[in-house]
Amino acid sequence: MSAVLKMPLREFRPMTETDLAEVLGIEQSAYTHPWSEVVFQDCLRVGYCCWVQEAGDMIIAYAVMAVGGGECHILNLCVRPEFQNRGYGTRLLEHMLDLAHQHSAETAYLEVRPSNRPALKLYHRAGFDEVGMRRNYYPAPTGREDAIILARPLA
Repeated sequence: MSAVLKMPLREFRPMTETDLAEVLGIEQSAYTHPWSEVVFQDCLRVGYCCWVQEAGDMIIAYAVMAVGGGECHILNLCVRPEFQNRGYGTRLLEHMLDLAHQHSAETAYLEVRPSNRPALKLYHRAGFDEVGMRRNYYPAPTGREDAIILARPLA
């Protein structure tokens, strides 16, 4: 007889102010230039779609998305580094795109660093295509880095 240990079912719920300490810890461990607590507070205050993904009692991923005018803009999607490459980002992205579609968005947009190969792979697998470039968009350790603009129809 063998025992197979499984993570509890992945669960999504809206992000709250009480989640911010844990979300900030993930943000700081995943990015060289993380968002500040004030940015997350502002996103919650203005009513952006802010969601967390949990396994058991731990937040393993989160996303922030603005929806309006027939489109959505995924502003931040992050998976706790030790949980990356396990499908959590794919599942969270699908959840956010489903929410956008429910809010009548027809197109999804996002920006990603050219150096973020895992994210580019995730977004291309999800059907996003490059539609533009923002020059010197992101802060980087040695100056600025461009942002690739990606889009995907939701219909």
